[in-house]
Amino acid sequence: MAIDARVKDVELTTEEYRYRTPIKFGGVALDRVTLLHATVTVELDGGRVAHGTGSMPLGNVWAFPSRSLSYARTLAAMRAVADEVATIYARSTVAGHPIDLAHTLETEFATAADHVARRQNLGEPIPALATLVAASPIDAALHDAYGKALGLNAFRTLTPEFLRHDLGHYLGAEFAGLRLHDFVRPTLQATMPVYHLVGALDPLTVSDVFQTVGDGLPETLADWIATDGLTHLKIKLAGDDPAWDLGRVLGVNAVAESARPDGPWAYSLDFNERCPDAVYLVELLTRLRSESPRAYGRVQYVEQPTARDLAANRHNVMHAAAALKPVVIDESLVDLESLKLAREMGYTGAAFKACKGQSQTLVLAAAAQVYGMYRCVQDLTCPGAALVQSAALAAHLPGVVAIEANARQYVPAANAGWEARFPGLFTVRGGVLATGQLDGVGLGVG
Repeated sequence: MAIDARVKDVELTTEEYRYRTPIKFGGVALDRVTLLHATVTVELDGGRVAHGTGSMPLGNVWAFPSRSLSYARTLAAMRAVADEVATIYARSTVAGHPIDLAHTLETEFATAADHVARRQNLGEPIPALATLVAASPIDAALHDAYGKALGLNAFRTLTPEFLRHDLGHYLGAEFAGLRLHDFVRPTLQATMPVYHLVGALDPLTVSDVFQTVGDGLPETLADWIATDGLTHLKIKLAGDDPAWDLGRVLGVNAVAESARPDGPWAYSLDFNERCPDAVYLVELLTRLRSESPRAYGRVQYVEQPTARDLAANRHNVMHAAAALKPVVIDESLVDLESLKLAREMGYTGAAFKACKGQSQTLVLAAAAQVYGMYRCVQDLTCPGAALVQSAALAAHLPGVVAIEANARQYVPAANAGWEARFPGLFTVRGGVLATGQLDGVGLGVG
């Protein structure tokens, strides 16, 4: 008999930070972050009560890009959606595993987002991705509370003893009879390489530094490599300037080889939807292979090269590009239908993020495994508890070989005090994160 939980209360707070240096993606330079923290109280069958916590950057520039609305308005809209989701959970009489609660209530989240858009006169709908991000810290806190009430790590509550339904219940008849726990590692990966972000504005060498930050942290990519022993680099690209993009990859590769000529380098290329079409990507990869076979060979995968609205851009198929390197959806991935459409259009992988919700991520990651897709886990410049959750996801999902931890680069102030609690997770040593320690009760945050 599965053990059900009911939500008794949800509380939300926010925290603001400035980035030490701006990060540019999607053509926008971002210099700040709002963290949304959630505390959820649950009661289990038999009366056990526990409190769980969750945290996530709201990430409105990424989750709610808009040509007409200001940063402040999209942020306010997402914050309002979070309040609506909190109310939905707190008022619900639904009982079940946290995944059941999220699955049952998700249609109400979408309706609430529509109400917020009308109430705030936004003039455009709130994207499904923005709703997922706004709801994610509540979902995380619910998993945390459920695990704490049982005295178990949350990833150990995915067996039929606690989760009564099979994947067919959440994903349809195609997945009938499959159980979620079979698609999650029973034990954590002890260490994982960190994918260091090389933003479009980030200096590669001292010659690129126009003004030093002066806070004692590395100032250039060369410095970061030397300090952290990096082996994995995520390279942000323009997507609308082939000469710059090619030069950027070659420049990053030159810095890497200068540090360790024969190092085990691995790269991912992230265009943040900026490529006009798949032809752009194929031509770039072909030129890279011609000019530097070593750099080309180090590219592990390519992220979301073209627009996130796949249905409106059916011509942007990725078959030719995916024949060269795995091409993964990121912004496009909001549900099973988007995953299926991406496969049909030639995408061969999927990027999973804690900011889309612990519940949805676990279920869709299982679907991606069934489909044989390449899998990776990325963060949303997640500090503190958000990184703990993201790292635990990466360490539990089969096929994921590395993890991002961008907050240490851009908003280290939000990580203050966390390294003492999780040694080697917030300070990179030898190019890896110490993920084996993330097996505490709940989500392991404490």
